[in-house]
Amino acid sequence: MTAAVAETRVDSKGTRKVSPGPILLLGAPGVGKGTQAKELMAKWGIPQISTGDLLRYNRDHGTSLGRQAKEIMAAGKLVPDDLVNQMVAERLKQADTVAGYVLDGFPRTLNQAEWLDRHLAADPKALPVIAVSIQVGYTQLLRRITGRRSCPVCGTIYNIYLQPPKVDEKCDLDGTPLVRRSDDTEEVFRERMRTYETQTAPVVDHYRALGRFEEVNGDQPVEQVAADVMAAVARLRS
Repeated sequence: MTAAVAETRVDSKGTRKVSPGPILLLGAPGVGKGTQAKELMAKWGIPQISTGDLLRYNRDHGTSLGRQAKEIMAAGKLVPDDLVNQMVAERLKQADTVAGYVLDGFPRTLNQAEWLDRHLAADPKALPVIAVSIQVGYTQLLRRITGRRSCPVCGTIYNIYLQPPKVDEKCDLDGTPLVRRSDDTEEVFRERMRTYETQTAPVVDHYRALGRFEEVNGDQPVEQVAADVMAAVARLRS
């Protein structure tokens, strides 16, 4: 099964533009999904839909879904798929999603992916989800995560392996000793990788089987990764 052909639209200048539709960016912790999501948003003028943002919005605005989620989280439990799915469904009704959107943190599991496919298939105007996985080797990811340091004064970010400060462990701008996040350790990274691989492998297999999946090399400059992701989207929508 191949991806549906992307819809085209004409802007005020008469230029034909492709509607990218829903795009799922996949990748292990540290591959740069957030950076690439911003590139896609800027390129196509589409929103990013984050389950974390949706949970916070519904909780902070006291919606019915938010109140349910708040009670569940207060009890120390995970918000169930059904509740998250409902929040996503409400978000997809908004006008800014018509041309497409970048999915962040959803679908995370096979159940969520299957629900989203069914939800979109019920709308004859909706394009199906396409998935692009950003690939970076384990050792490089480990260096990206465990090498991160930041200045507590000015907020400048460094990496002692990839973008080190001029003076070891000190900020170039103000000389302040750099700090490391408590979860930027190899032990935490290994656990996050195990969780990612366990949850995401079935999602990858799902979209690969549907012919709606591509991989790009994430161990390149940001601009090149962005170009490769956009080229993958264009191929999957052709």
